Amino acid sequence: MPRILVVDDDPMVGATIEVLLQRQGFDVTLTDGGETGLAALESQTFDAMLVDIFMPHMRGFESIRIFHERAPTTPLIAMSGYAFASSALPSPDFLRMALELGATRCLRKPFTPEALLTTIQECLTGGSGSAQKDKKEAP
Repeated sequence: MPRILVVDDDPMVGATIEVLLQRQGFDVTLTDGGETGLAALESQTFDAMLVDIFMPHMRGFESIRIFHERAPTTPLIAMSGYAFASSALPSPDFLRMALELGATRCLRKPFTPEALLTTIQECLTGGSGSAQKDKKEAP
């Protein structure tokens, strides 16, 4: 049974992902932020990680960088729903930046259950070497 670490400060998002993955047979550890996620990572091993980019106490890409450094061979899926209020201003591509910091795949919130499951399966079957070479953003 694949073990998945889910790190998201939004309780509704985290609980939804947890239920979906458990129903698919995954062993899920849900944490509510960067500090608790890192504590879980230090005490357990995981087959993949889903990490929100923007969380309190661990701003922006710090979480992606630190999680990748602590478990460099574990596929990391970065998630973000961040969007700028003004569409007139060009916005940085946060998910693309996450890939550059070590994320294996990215998901833009809101995502479908199918997109989440496909992305996790790609990470689990691709292996760390090929997943790193074939980084891409999920739809």
